[in-house]
Amino acid sequence: MNTEQKDGAGVNPEAAGDAAEQEAKATYENGETEAAQGEAEVEQNAVNQEIEQLKKQLEEQQGRVLRAQADFDNFRRRTLKEKEDFAKYASLKLIEQLLPVVDNFERAMAASRDNKDYDALIKGVDMIFRQLDGVLANEGLKPMEAVGTPFNPEFHQAIMQVESEEYEEGIVVEEVQKGYLLKDKVLRPAMVKVSS
Repeated sequence: MNTEQKDGAGVNPEAAGDAAEQEAKATYENGETEAAQGEAEVEQNAVNQEIEQLKKQLEEQQGRVLRAQADFDNFRRRTLKEKEDFAKYASLKLIEQLLPVVDNFERAMAASRDNKDYDALIKGVDMIFRQLDGVLANEGLKPMEAVGTPFNPEFHQAIMQVESEEYEEGIVVEEVQKGYLLKDKVLRPAMVKVSS
């Protein structure tokens, strides 16, 4: 056998064409696979970037929520303290107004011990009472006018019924203890006798 026969004997032209075709097909499929892998990597990178961005947004929102919650807790504590302080010192203004009245009572008692002038003491106590009445009126305290008005259980507390020729039935005849209104609210009802 010659060299040409040897070279041609082992090679089948159809098989060589098939091999070339398979090699081309494999190269094409590898190219497609690499392209698909490249696209998958790009998509995965985009997804990872979006996840990172969403994580950052979530952290920012959580920080905002924590700050808002802390602000609300501080506001609640501050409001509670202000409310406690208000309740603790609510009578401060009234007491400041009453201190001069107390001072005048002390002066009146000291003066009456020294000179025994009871007329001057009565006059001084009357002046102090008017001063006290003025302070209470400035705060909205008003005495009720009960005598001669119809009995009203919201304003009056009946302690007895009496016969009266002057007033018809159900009218307040006498005031045993004065009643007071604080602005529009009954602070203390008047104790009264009612005609029967």
